[in-house]
Amino acid sequence: MEEEIKEKFNESGFTLDEAEEEEVLRKCLTFCINYKLSPSDLVLSWDAYYLNRQLNESMVQNAEMDGFLLYLQNEVKEAVIKEEPNLHVYSSKDVDMILNNEDEYPKDDDIGTPTHRSDVSPEQSDPMHQTSGKAYSSRKASTLITPFGQRTEKFVVRFSINQQSGGENGKIEHDIESSEDDFIKKVQPHKRCSLAINGTKLEPGCRFMYDRTEDRFNALENRIKTYESALVASGLYEEPVDPTLASQKSIFSVGMICCDGEGHLNDKSILLQSSVEHSGGQCVCLDLQRLSQFSIFPGQIVGVEGNNPSGHCLIASKIIESVPVNALADVVPPPAKKQALEQEIASTDPASSSQELSVIIAAGPFTTTDNLFFEPLTELLAYARRKMPQLLVLLGPFVDSEHPEVRRGSIDMTFDDIFHQEIMGKLQDYVEYQGDAARVVLVPSIRDANHDFVFPQPGFDISPLGIKHQITSLTNPGSFEANEVKVGCCTVDVLKQLSGEEMSRNPKNGIPSDRMSRLAYHILSQRSFYPLFPPAEGIPLDLSLAPEALHFSLVPNVLILPSDMKYFVKVVPLGGRIEGEPQTKCICINPGRLAKGEGGGTFVELNYRGTPDSASASVIGI
Repeated sequence: MEEEIKEKFNESGFTLDEAEEEEVLRKCLTFCINYKLSPSDLVLSWDAYYLNRQLNESMVQNAEMDGFLLYLQNEVKEAVIKEEPNLHVYSSKDVDMILNNEDEYPKDDDIGTPTHRSDVSPEQSDPMHQTSGKAYSSRKASTLITPFGQRTEKFVVRFSINQQSGGENGKIEHDIESSEDDFIKKVQPHKRCSLAINGTKLEPGCRFMYDRTEDRFNALENRIKTYESALVASGLYEEPVDPTLASQKSIFSVGMICCDGEGHLNDKSILLQSSVEHSGGQCVCLDLQRLSQFSIFPGQIVGVEGNNPSGHCLIASKIIESVPVNALADVVPPPAKKQALEQEIASTDPASSSQELSVIIAAGPFTTTDNLFFEPLTELLAYARRKMPQLLVLLGPFVDSEHPEVRRGSIDMTFDDIFHQEIMGKLQDYVEYQGDAARVVLVPSIRDANHDFVFPQPGFDISPLGIKHQITSLTNPGSFEANEVKVGCCTVDVLKQLSGEEMSRNPKNGIPSDRMSRLAYHILSQRSFYPLFPPAEGIPLDLSLAPEALHFSLVPNVLILPSDMKYFVKVVPLGGRIEGEPQTKCICINPGRLAKGEGGGTFVELNYRGTPDSASASVIGI
């Protein structure tokens, strides 16, 4: 079995140190036995551990085995809790409760949830004062300070790029200002950013669950044909031909990568499905043995140069993973825009044409798993009040369907009430405090308990609030322009799902590529927020709604991809690999999760100045 484990590591691009190989394989075999894992499952778990730790080397080292063991133990623990949601895992908090003789159940004289916002005292309703202790909750407001409130490090810079102030990682932001400073800062005017939302057919209340096989077929066929047209229109490639026909000479074909089976891709299970026009939708085996470097996944549209001597297997000599930068823009018209600001302001504001933007980006959950106080959101809005960004981008889930109290059904409020009271109420207070210049963009998630479980997903219906377009809801996925800076975002964890399905090969003795940049590159090169097909388990993909919402023809300046994997901010180049081909760059951001378990997570503060290379960004721990 040790040889099989070693083989699986090599297939996934990992190597073993000869000096430590025996010890590492012995420990891996123990892990397989203790946790009932197959060699492929073990390597898949190592892959996720490798990405989360952002290890630089692809070598499996003995020094990482202890950390890998803890990772496997946490995976088993989470699986047990998921299977038995009523099972309680004791922690230090429970010990504190017992030592303090705290009762788990609420008493009759406990403070309940106010029925109206007017019933709340100013200290309770003001996010600046509501950092711990009693707050809105469907359960008893604990008299103990929450673990989030007890954290010692607040607003610590975990990672940064292009910081002009010379700040280093681990530096604490010194933003705690007096009330007088806050007042002075509040009255100082700052420019209002322009905001244009790229419109789609997705509207709140749209009907879904009418997805047919024909819809999926047409969507995939249109992707292949669009890719073909873009490659031919670039003038760099000839008209594609049928890859299933026997041919001794080199041919060029375009198709979608498929897996011959239900497992993951391997050398013997790669298929290429061409368009109906060229091959009737038939598949042919794809042999990549001649290639020293490639990166593929199911659902990826690629161009292939090679020959098919027998008619049963296409032997590839080259794979084209991306169309030229501007080729798709010539083939696919850009989406229609609906202006999210008043037309007279958008046309007269000088900042609307500057391509400079200050923005704070955060992804849910926005409350810790031990309560529904939404303390991390409160702290984030307090930070935004001090920093005064032009735009605040919040990505779901907001009312997380995976929150323990939501899953147990132990709350006495509807999900809509929680959303409007805890999320929209706080945001309304924020924009009223900041004035007309403040802008907030909300992006839903399929994990939102108060919203439609479908992907692509319509935006929240927040029109009755009437906040002068200061709070705007986007579709998921969605895109918009702020001060002419093109921004795209998707709250489905496509990075994590791609990492589990991707098959790659690096040249021997070559420098390993940055995997997170490569995963983001896949999304940009495919011009799709979700290029994976078939979709991962649990993704309610409905291609009958608006399949065009999943794609973008123009490369955005900023791409926001929230993920459970480790936060990052990376400038990813696209194009320029062929002589004469233009190159563009995109700044890709995973802000992490604002709340992680009972503690705080991370968010990103971005200052965009003209180009991705000149943009500065910081990943900050809440």
